[in-house]
Amino acid sequence: MSFRSDPLAELVVPDGTTVEEHAIVTDSAVIIGTQSTIALGVRGRNVIAGEQVAFEGDIEASSDCRLDMWCTVDGNVLVGENAYIGERVEIDGQLVVAGDLDIGDDVEITEGFDANGWIVIRNPVPTLVFLFTYLTHLLHLGEEDMAEDVLSEVFEGHDEQPLVIPKNATVGDDAWRVSTPARVGEDCRLHGNLRAESISVGEDSECFGSLRARESITIERGTTIHGDVTTRGGSVEIATGAHVRGDIACEQLRLHEGAVVEGAMRARGEMTIVQERNRSEPDRSADGQRDDRSEGSSERTFEQSSTGEQRAQSTGERAESDESKGSFTSLE
Repeated sequence: MSFRSDPLAELVVPDGTTVEEHAIVTDSAVIIGTQSTIALGVRGRNVIAGEQVAFEGDIEASSDCRLDMWCTVDGNVLVGENAYIGERVEIDGQLVVAGDLDIGDDVEITEGFDANGWIVIRNPVPTLVFLFTYLTHLLHLGEEDMAEDVLSEVFEGHDEQPLVIPKNATVGDDAWRVSTPARVGEDCRLHGNLRAESISVGEDSECFGSLRARESITIERGTTIHGDVTTRGGSVEIATGAHVRGDIACEQLRLHEGAVVEGAMRARGEMTIVQERNRSEPDRSADGQRDDRSEGSSERTFEQSSTGEQRAQSTGERAESDESKGSFTSLE
């Protein structure tokens, strides 16, 4: 993770993240921006939340947990190492800490707390405020490498991408809503409709909900989307082996051979089908010479007519729309 750009300017779901039993589960750290609402529990290595973050489930941190002031937790907080709880935090459950507890004033814990290490009652500096202030100072001095070293130390030297939820986000079983770009990693399993500025979903993931973005949407190989894929003015690209169990509506559509779309496909601009070619069997021209253009992939572009029908641009080719599946078959 780099601090050369705003680290909270994007929703990042790392590889292997799942939503199970009303909780977000990841092996990485979890960073949540201020004034966000998490209508789920959270399980991760480190859990760091900014001011006024609301959790509607349990928090389980195998390492440290840091909750800034005015956070609310509708459940228990279980911490494997140390906990830092800011002032006026409300925990509607029990706080269990295996290590030290640094706690602020006016903290309400409904079912009490238990800490095996030192207990210090004071007002800890808000974690994100301190971290970003210090890193900003280093960056102003031109010490970018030192800033990244500090960040690596904070996360115990782990190189994994943390789960990052930007400020003012809403995350729940029904929807994930952010005003920033969203990036979902590989082998993820998410529940809820995803709403973002732009969306990319990595390989072999599964999303039980629709995708909607103002800009582009990219779905990689082996991923299944159980819902519609819609952009307001951007493009959609569906990789080979991806499966969309719904409709697609966009400005431009790029569909790779082997992708499956069960619903209707609507593109206000161009619709391109990318056909993969076998590199071991290149085409040959009429005089028997090898045609190098046959290697890699070829594209066939379709335009939307005023009646909504698709037609092939290349001479001697036409396209038929399979309305039952929303796919296209090129006829030579």
